[in-house]
Amino acid sequence: MKKLLLWLLICNPFILLSQRTILHCGKLIDVTKGQTLTEYSIIVEGNKITDVQSGYTKPSGTDKVIDLKNKTVMPGLIDSHVHLEHETNPNRYLQEFTLNPADYAFQSVVFSERTLMAGFTTVRDLGGTGVNISLRNAINKHLIKGPRVYTAGKAISSTGGHADPSNGYRQDLMGDPGPLEGVVNSADDARKAVRQRYKEGSDVIKIMASGGVLSVEKSGENPQLTEDEMKAIVETAHDYGFKVAAHCHGAEAMKKAVLAGVNSIEHGTFMNDEVMQLMKQRGTYFVPTIIAGKSVADSAKKPGYYPALVTPKALAIGPKIQGTFAKAYKAGVKIAFGTDAGVYAHGKNWMEFIYMTEAGMPPMEAIQAATVSGADLIGISDIVGSIEKGKLADIIAVDGDPIKDIQSMGKVTFVMKDGEVYKNNSSL
Repeated sequence: MKKLLLWLLICNPFILLSQRTILHCGKLIDVTKGQTLTEYSIIVEGNKITDVQSGYTKPSGTDKVIDLKNKTVMPGLIDSHVHLEHETNPNRYLQEFTLNPADYAFQSVVFSERTLMAGFTTVRDLGGTGVNISLRNAINKHLIKGPRVYTAGKAISSTGGHADPSNGYRQDLMGDPGPLEGVVNSADDARKAVRQRYKEGSDVIKIMASGGVLSVEKSGENPQLTEDEMKAIVETAHDYGFKVAAHCHGAEAMKKAVLAGVNSIEHGTFMNDEVMQLMKQRGTYFVPTIIAGKSVADSAKKPGYYPALVTPKALAIGPKIQGTFAKAYKAGVKIAFGTDAGVYAHGKNWMEFIYMTEAGMPPMEAIQAATVSGADLIGISDIVGSIEKGKLADIIAVDGDPIKDIQSMGKVTFVMKDGEVYKNNSSL
């Protein structure tokens, strides 16, 4: 048999391109129907799923079989809110003066691989120094390991706003950042900032509609962009094929952002009934990031971890996000899974599932928020988000059954992205 295969390869070296990989799945979560199937096979050729079959398909010829009979298999997870360039630590603010772009780049490689190994095969990176664009490109070229990245590049803010890169600096270092750095102060500035993100190669636009928790500014909830500025951003973004994510904590900022036409509200801490109804009417997604709120509140209790302006905001805002999520879910607002990874340690993204289910969302719906809903929000439902014929082979497996025990989401033993296996502890 080996001699025959060798002869075939010599005569036709492209025969390997037709090799199939068959995944035998003990349990398979069908996120489109919201049900768990038993004893199924997924057929993968190249980077695509070519079939999903009931029973354990018998291999033939050069087929490769991966035994996941004692695992629960599901689509690769989608985290719709991460920051892959950095990770929380008590020296984070000092590092703005001591780290070079190359330093951010090297550490982002570690964070990216950690994210992928946790089962997250696609992420939306919502703002950094711009290194995140090069990171995406390096992953796409298979130079490094990481999830499929859709990045905002630099976020768009107002002077002194949540993404003004000079917040907290002494006056002679502040300068006057503009649209190039993502800082706007008029509708014209706003349009230019969007076009600059397009020029740099961003995939999505991120705006800071309200103040933030971790920036060195007084308020975490006041509106920071005018209606004209937000409308100019959204109109320009949509002209260029971008979706728009809006960082918001305060209700007034959320209302303005939703009316301006943003595609998602991030965090949403002080969301009220009026905003929830507006979001339902307009189909706006809510990306809650509960784990980020809990993490910053915990870190704020450590003396000196954050600057003096940040600590009271973290203590006041962080703990409220889970309660807001519970109300928004019960009200019927569309939910997409997102964690704000980087605000806490990368690789722990799965803990968001615990907090979502604690707040009343059933495990199946939490998994759907991190698969079909995430794909819909990003605009990639045609290629990922579910295990279906013709879609990219983004597939993971966990020990246990997460529908019965959500803690299983932290036990990822198998990761396939784009048809390539990056992790396989299935035999352990």
